[in-house]
Amino acid sequence: MATNFAVSLSSIIRELDLNEIFMPCDPDSVLVKSVEINRMGLELIGTLDDFDCNRILIMGQSEKIFLSTLTSNEIYKSIEMILCLRPPALLITRGIKPLTEILDIAKKYSIPIVISQEVTSDVISNLVAFLNTHLAPMITRSGGLMNVHGEGILMIGESGVGKSETAIELLNRGHKLIADDAVEIRRMSKNTLVGSAPDNIRHFIEVRGVGIINARRIFGIGAVKISENIDMVINLEAWKDNKTYDRMGSDTYTEILNVKIPFITIPVRTGRNLAVIIEIAAMNNRQKKMGYNAARELFINLGMEYPKVEPEMEKCIWDV
Repeated sequence: MATNFAVSLSSIIRELDLNEIFMPCDPDSVLVKSVEINRMGLELIGTLDDFDCNRILIMGQSEKIFLSTLTSNEIYKSIEMILCLRPPALLITRGIKPLTEILDIAKKYSIPIVISQEVTSDVISNLVAFLNTHLAPMITRSGGLMNVHGEGILMIGESGVGKSETAIELLNRGHKLIADDAVEIRRMSKNTLVGSAPDNIRHFIEVRGVGIINARRIFGIGAVKISENIDMVINLEAWKDNKTYDRMGSDTYTEILNVKIPFITIPVRTGRNLAVIIEIAAMNNRQKKMGYNAARELFINLGMEYPKVEPEMEKCIWDV
C-alpha cells in the first residue's frame, strides 16, 4: 500500500545496517513509499499480477535454493521479469552473494542492491516496523503530549490557557514530557495513535515570563520520552460561567485520523490545580479501560439505574 509519505533508501540502510553491493545513484534520492514488501516467490515463475513496484524486493535462502535449480538463461529470464518493473531496491538477506545474472540485470535497470547479514524473517520484521513508523498517516497539531501514570495525555487548548505551565508542573511531579507546543501524530493501526515532537523542538518548553527551557537538561533524561501512544485528549478551556460542565464523566470521544480517542474538557480558573486534575483524569481513564466506572458504582450504591447515554463525539479545538 503506497502512502503520501516516503522514506529514503539511505535511511533504511542506516536503520538496518545494510551493505551496499550496487548503488547506481544517491540512496537519498531513492524513495520508498509502501509500508509493505515484496518477497520473491511466485514472481520467480512469472506470476506478477500482484507485484507492486513501490515495494522493496526481498530475496532470501528459499529464492537462492530455487534459482540454483535453473540454468543461467532461466535465471536471467526469471529475474529480469521482476527487476524490469523497477522496484526501489533489492534487499538480499543472510549475507548471500548475488548471482552474476542478478548483478547484470540490476545494472541494466539501475536497481540498487543491498545486503543484510540477518536472517530473512528478522530483516522483514525490522523493515516493516521501520516503514510502518515512517510512512504512517501523520498530522502535526498544536498541543502538548505527556505520559501521566502510563497514559498518553494530549493536552490541547487556546494559546495562553496554561498548557506549558501544566506540563512543567507534571514534570515536577515525576511524569514524562513527549512534546510541547507541536505534536506529530501518526496512525500506527486502525485504533492506535502515536505522538512525538518534531526533531527541532524536542524537549524544549516555552514558559511565558521565563523563556525557553530544556526539560531534559533541567529534569533529567528520565523526564522525557521520544514517543507515546495517545490514550486521551484533554481540552483546557478558560472557565465560562454560562457553560455547564460534565460532572458525571459521560463517555465523550474525539476523532483523530479516523481513530476514536476519549475526550474531556477541563475548565481553567484561578485556584484549580490542573496537574492534579490531569493525574486523576489519567488514572480514571485507565480504570475505564479496565472495565471500572466509578459513576456506575455510585448509582448502584444509591439504588439507582445508571443512565445509558450514547457516547458523544466532540470536535478537537483545531477542527472548530
